[in-house]
Amino acid sequence: MTRNKEYIRKPEWLKVKLNTNESYTELKKLMREKNLNTVCEEARCPNIHECWSVRKTATFMILGDTCTRACRFCAVKTGLPNELDWGEPERVAESAEIMGLKHVVVTAVARDDLKDGGAAVFAETVRAIRRKVPACTVEILPSDMKGDYESLHMLMDSEPDIFNHNIETVRRLTKRVRAVATYDRSLKLLERVKEIAPHIPTKSSIMVGLGETKEEILEAMDDLLANNVDIMAIGQYLQPTKKHLDVVRYYHPDEFAELKKIALEKGFKHCEAGPMVRSSYHADEQVSETSAQRRIKYMKGYESQGKLLESAEF
Repeated sequence: MTRNKEYIRKPEWLKVKLNTNESYTELKKLMREKNLNTVCEEARCPNIHECWSVRKTATFMILGDTCTRACRFCAVKTGLPNELDWGEPERVAESAEIMGLKHVVVTAVARDDLKDGGAAVFAETVRAIRRKVPACTVEILPSDMKGDYESLHMLMDSEPDIFNHNIETVRRLTKRVRAVATYDRSLKLLERVKEIAPHIPTKSSIMVGLGETKEEILEAMDDLLANNVDIMAIGQYLQPTKKHLDVVRYYHPDEFAELKKIALEKGFKHCEAGPMVRSSYHADEQVSETSAQRRIKYMKGYESQGKLLESAEF
């Protein structure tokens, strides 16, 4: 089979002009000073400038920068991971406060070397953000933790506003695209979350352009709904390096619009679909009404406090 990269060119709608303004530069400097990793940078997300500077959201990658898995779509490096850094949760919270974030997504490299898959550090990171920035909503995006549901309980005890776990692709392509993770284990994880915390919205995403059919995409939608998933994101797969899977085809924006329409008609409460959509795209809009009200409550408190400080005489 001729390699796709020899004849498939990236369409115009996928060519993004990077906006490296002063705000973005300062935020990137902050990440380095705090010794933190973000998926926004590691995964070379095309929406990084919009999220960091405009929407005030960011996706922090905890548990180091080295993954124990080698998925064929992912740009994060693989190897022997570092020791746990228990100071990391507090640094993430401090950065969220300095950046003025209103929504934080916390994800991580897969840590199959840890018995709990990193659940304890995840939970402490959520709690640290709650303490430091109570107005900020928090979404978590863990690995499947190899099906360790005891660790899942530990993670859900931290009460995230959204639980996100990606199936990444359709059932047929899972073995080729993902490493270690399985389609059914991911679905089971999402189902278990709903059993533990029915009030917390669950979310999952797939990439298209890897050779799936439309029927397989619709089947994936049905599988997620059958496991009580509330939110879905659908984005275009982009090959991060020549060593990764080739793009089989690029979907037109009209096709994404159709998939979004179908997803909402099938019963998802929210769906983001588009060439540039990634798992955390517009994630701040996807929190439950309860979480949104909590954010508004604290934001009003901050605004009132700010006005009092401005009018005070020193």
